[in-house]
Amino acid sequence: MSLTAAMNTAQSIFNNTSKQTTVVSTNISNAQNPNYVRRNAALTTSGNGAVVASIERAQSEPLLRQTILTGSMSSGQSTLLAGLKEIRDLLGNNDYDNSPSAKLQTLYNALSSYAGSPGEATLGASVVTAAQDLVDNLNVTSTEVQGVRQRADAQIKTKVDELNNLLAQFETANNEVVSANALGADPSTPLDKRETLLKKISEIVGVSTVLRTNGDMAIYTSEGTTLFERIPRAVSFVPTNTYTALVTGNQVFIDGTAITPGQGGDTNAAGSLQALLQIRDEAAPKFQSQLDEIARGLIASFAETGPGGLSTPVAGLFTNGVNSTIPPAGVVQPGLSWSIKVNALAKATPTTIRDGGMNGAAYVVNTSGSGYSTLIDSYAQAMKATRAFDNTTDVKGNLSLMTYASSSAGWLEAMRSTASAANETKTAMYSRASEAYSNETGVNLDEELSLLLDIEQSYKAATKLVSTIDEMMKALLAVAG
Repeated sequence: MSLTAAMNTAQSIFNNTSKQTTVVSTNISNAQNPNYVRRNAALTTSGNGAVVASIERAQSEPLLRQTILTGSMSSGQSTLLAGLKEIRDLLGNNDYDNSPSAKLQTLYNALSSYAGSPGEATLGASVVTAAQDLVDNLNVTSTEVQGVRQRADAQIKTKVDELNNLLAQFETANNEVVSANALGADPSTPLDKRETLLKKISEIVGVSTVLRTNGDMAIYTSEGTTLFERIPRAVSFVPTNTYTALVTGNQVFIDGTAITPGQGGDTNAAGSLQALLQIRDEAAPKFQSQLDEIARGLIASFAETGPGGLSTPVAGLFTNGVNSTIPPAGVVQPGLSWSIKVNALAKATPTTIRDGGMNGAAYVVNTSGSGYSTLIDSYAQAMKATRAFDNTTDVKGNLSLMTYASSSAGWLEAMRSTASAANETKTAMYSRASEAYSNETGVNLDEELSLLLDIEQSYKAATKLVSTIDEMMKALLAVAG
C-alpha cells in the first residue's frame, strides 16, 4: 500500500467514525423518546475501504400499522367506557340505590303499607313523599343524561379542532419528507415527526395509509374517506349548546362525508370521535328513552278511571306536567321523564290516593270511609302488571313497570360490563403492539454503547495508521537529507 493510499484509508476511517459517532450519540440521547426510531449508519465498500452510504431508520411498517390500528381501537373503547361510567354513576353505588328501579320499589312498599292501614294519614303522606322522590330522581337523571350528551358534544368539538391542527402539522412534516427524499437528504427526523402525528391522528379517527413517490403519504379514514392527500381535507362540526331529549346533535363531516357513530358495548368505534358520537347519539339517548318509558308507565299505572273503571282514563298521581292526558301505550314520549310531576292535589290532599277524585268528583271511588284500600291496592298491582313498552328502547317484551325499570338498569350495567372487558382486551392488544414496535425500532442502550466501543476501536486504528505514516515520512525525509 502506498503512503497516499494509506492516508486516504485513514481519512475514510475518520469520516466514517465521525458520522457513526453522530448517529450513535443521537440514538443514545433519544433512548427515552417513544416517538424516535433508531438510526443506523450503513457502510459500503469503496476504493479506499468502507464508506457511510446512508443513514437508515429501523422502520417496521407492519408493526407500525398494527400499533396504529390497536391504538385507534383502544382509544375508541376507553372513550365509550368513560361515557358509560358517567351514565352509570347517575344510578348510585353498586346497589343502584339512586336508580328509578330502587325508587319504584320504595314507592311500592309505601303503597303496600298504606293499603294495610288506609286510615293512617301519615302513611298516605309517605306515599306522596316516595312519589316525589321518584319524580325528582327521573327529572334529575334525565337532566344529567342530557348533560352527558352536552359534554360529549363539547369533546367532539375539541377533538375536531385538534384533528384539524394535527392534519396541518402533518402536511408540513409530509412535505419535509418528500423534499428530503427528492434531494437525497436524510428524511429520518421529518419521518419521526410524521409518524408521531399519525399516531395522534389515529387516536381521534381510525386511519389507513398509502405511500407514494418520494415517501409521500395519503391518509384515509377506516370508513374509506380521504383525510389527507397532499393537503388536509376539511373536518367540520357545529356544536350544539343545549341538549334535551328532543334535540339531535350535529354530525361530524370529513371531506363532506359524515362519520358514523360506533355500535355496541364492545364498540367498533375506531378512535375517540366515533365513540363520542356513540355516547351522544346512541347510548345516552337510548337510556333517556328508557327513563321516558318508566315515566310513561307511571302515569298509566296511576291513572284515574272513576267508579268501576268506566270513566275516560286521565292522569292521577303522576302527570306530564302540562295536562291530564294519558300517553299512548308502547310509544316513547321523548322528554317525559324530565317533565313528569306529582299531582298538586295529591300533595295537598294525600287521601285522594285512597279515595280518588284528583280529577274532580266524577273520579271519586271511595265513599265508604277511611278503611277503603281497593284503589291503593290497584295502584300497587298496576306497578306489577304486564304492559307494552316501546321495543326501540332495547328493553324489549311485555313487562311490568317494576321489571322494566330493573331491566333498564341491567341493560346499562351489561353494556358497561361488556365495554369494560373489551377495554381491557384492546388496551392489552395496544400495549403488546406498542411493545413489539418499540423492541423493533427503539434504542437499546447496551447495543449502542457496544457499537460506540467498536467505533472507538476503528478510530484508534486510524490514528495508529496515521502515526505509522508520519514515522515513515520522517524516515524518508531523513534519508533524503
